[in-house]
Amino acid sequence: MKLGSPTPGSPTSTSPWPVRNWACTAGGEQLVNTQMNASHPETNLPVGYPPQYPPTAFQGPPGYNGYPGPQVGYPPPPAGHSGPGPAGFPVPNQPMYNQPVYNQPGGAAGIPWMPAPPPPLNCPPGLEYLSQIDQILIHQQIELLEVLTGFETNNKYEIKNSFGQRVYFAAEDTDCCTRNCCGPSRPFTLRIIDNMGREVITLERPLRCNSCCCPCCLQEIEIQAPPGVPVGYVIQTWHPCLPKFTIQNEKREDVLKISGPCVVCSCCGDVDFEIKSLDEQCVVGKISKHWTGILREAFTDADNFGIQFPLDLDVKMKAVMIGACFLIDFMFFESTGSQEQKSGVW
Repeated sequence: MKLGSPTPGSPTSTSPWPVRNWACTAGGEQLVNTQMNASHPETNLPVGYPPQYPPTAFQGPPGYNGYPGPQVGYPPPPAGHSGPGPAGFPVPNQPMYNQPVYNQPGGAAGIPWMPAPPPPLNCPPGLEYLSQIDQILIHQQIELLEVLTGFETNNKYEIKNSFGQRVYFAAEDTDCCTRNCCGPSRPFTLRIIDNMGREVITLERPLRCNSCCCPCCLQEIEIQAPPGVPVGYVIQTWHPCLPKFTIQNEKREDVLKISGPCVVCSCCGDVDFEIKSLDEQCVVGKISKHWTGILREAFTDADNFGIQFPLDLDVKMKAVMIGACFLIDFMFFESTGSQEQKSGVW
């Protein structure tokens, strides 16, 4: 050791460790802290030494002046940039699978929306969700005002896949006078939105006769996707006993048929409307009105439906099937005031 250099533990040592004096006792060595700093009684350090831990208001090491800002070579973010996106939405240009979206327009909190798959070729915007599913569940929401007063309100529906993820939300857009005067026969516009709040499907039902006694003015509904662009039609076909419909494409060419039971009654069981080929020899799917229990069936007109169709069916025709389901709901399962549900085409 060089002469004149401070020794470890001496008062003039520049070592960062605290200065301690060692005293020998009969039981061994005992550490004795000396010259406690009165300004830092909690640190047990000698005079002249800073606290062992930084104080609460510590702002960084000596010379720290805060975040240096953007580094050279990286352009600043554009004006108005608000980060990767609003809370709850997937980040653009990132994989969206297995990323359920919560708390979107029109839905209850905590129920996930179905993540959007990549759109197929020539798919209308918003219909890409239908390309990945072969079953749809439609649940009508219970309106408390309608239950208590019998005053008909605009119908609202949740459209889900078989996993319970919300695919769309549908809401009727009809004025009060039309709803309560025309009842289930009323013309309506039904708007269907996706998880981004975009209106992707519009259903237009004109005013038609609600009895098969007038075969020249039967029920129909037009399906538009996107709004203003027709993709198909559902036309009621005259039959003396059975509810029958024809599914048409945007060129009004017949594509499929729908046939229901003679007695449309949902007493303690489901009611199935079969989707068939044009020759009605092959069943390719069905639209089912599900039994929801005696209390809900008796005191509300909120119905649950299920739609099954081939997975490889054109997404436009799948959207038309949704329109057919709503037309069937209004024709046979909707009740308004004193107008009860119909039990058949009569």
